[in-house]
Amino acid sequence: MLPQEIIHAKRDGAKLGRDEIEFFVRGIADGSIASEQVAAFAMAVFFRGMDMDERVDLTGAMMRSGDVLEWPDMPGPVVDKHSTGGVGDNVSLMLAPMLAACGAFVPMISGRGLGHTGGTLDKLEAIPGYVAKPDNALFRKVVREVGCAVIGQTARLAPADQRLYAIRDVTATVESIALITASILSKKLAAGLSALVMDVKCGSGAFTPSREGARELAQSIATVATGAGTPTVALITDMNEPLASAAGNAVEVLNAVDYLTGARRDPRLHEVTLALAAEPLVARGLARDLDDARAKLQRALDSGAAAERFERMVAALGGPAGLLSQARALLPGAPVVRPAPAPRAGFVQAINAREVGLVVVELGGGRRRASDSIDPAVGLTELAGIGANLRAGEPLALVHARDEAAAAAAAARLVAAYAIGDAAPARGPAVIERIAP
Repeated sequence: MLPQEIIHAKRDGAKLGRDEIEFFVRGIADGSIASEQVAAFAMAVFFRGMDMDERVDLTGAMMRSGDVLEWPDMPGPVVDKHSTGGVGDNVSLMLAPMLAACGAFVPMISGRGLGHTGGTLDKLEAIPGYVAKPDNALFRKVVREVGCAVIGQTARLAPADQRLYAIRDVTATVESIALITASILSKKLAAGLSALVMDVKCGSGAFTPSREGARELAQSIATVATGAGTPTVALITDMNEPLASAAGNAVEVLNAVDYLTGARRDPRLHEVTLALAAEPLVARGLARDLDDARAKLQRALDSGAAAERFERMVAALGGPAGLLSQARALLPGAPVVRPAPAPRAGFVQAINAREVGLVVVELGGGRRRASDSIDPAVGLTELAGIGANLRAGEPLALVHARDEAAAAAAAARLVAAYAIGDAAPARGPAVIERIAP
């Protein structure tokens, strides 16, 4: 086969066969297909699209371009969750140990922050000593013995996706639904899952702001993953405001610790976490139905079993023992903490969640360039949600900054991200829609 003929076919709107897709993906992974040809292929797919059969074949070929994990002797089902990314979205930190406490095994391979959205990996690396990229032997050991391990993607996992994504990033082809689907699922399915739940965000803080765009992506992911052999349900969830009351790295870990120990559970965060975690329990027979699953998850929280799994995972991956009781002493803290005062009295009518995420980036809690290092201590806490009734001067949030100038700039930008009015606004549900294949 010739790469240019495959590009030609897709450029003209033809449906590609499995052999053609396999050939092209092998060339992406081993470098035998030139970068300009990969770019041309991505652009052809961007404009012409792929049907569901092609997406299944592309996902499978990219998944098999590197290691595919197997768990032949695992005493329970191997499941996972993935999110398209948002602000104050630390669900993975709680969901993995909650599922483990209910009998599932969770080999969660997570990413770093992208743009205005936070990354699970960056949050966990705020924990002193945490090894985010262990070798396969340690990864397997922790999953088997603890029930969950949250780590980063290695070079041996879906290498075709790593090269294709890098080229898409500089050729204006990131937004292709077909390519997004294959990118997400090739990494997730390479972990050897028997069920997956997908969290597709929509709203001002999401990469897919519209509900229609979120539904299209959710349907694609649920259909393709299930077609590739991994039963998958997608939930569309609201990202018109930060999900947790904290946004940053160490501050979101502290928020997760409070959630797991019961010191504080932000209501919308709790709603989304329970909804997502319930799906794989039902899919793999660990619960009769979604209500039963929610009850089991709540018991795992109330008994301390989920918190215990989280603490064991952290210690097994190099972090400190006893994190839950010493989190505020062990996690990095910012030297300056100051309020961002509400400019007037009234109700929070709307929040530009993307701007809130960018405030964290400007503080140093995210990256402007891939090579940037992250300050784990900075961020925002006590974020007021939509509907909050504030007095003039009452904090919209607390800004955690490296110095006074950074705190003042962040406070001003945060205030501009909030709309305050006289009437209490209607507030939509945190979980908007359930999409099954």
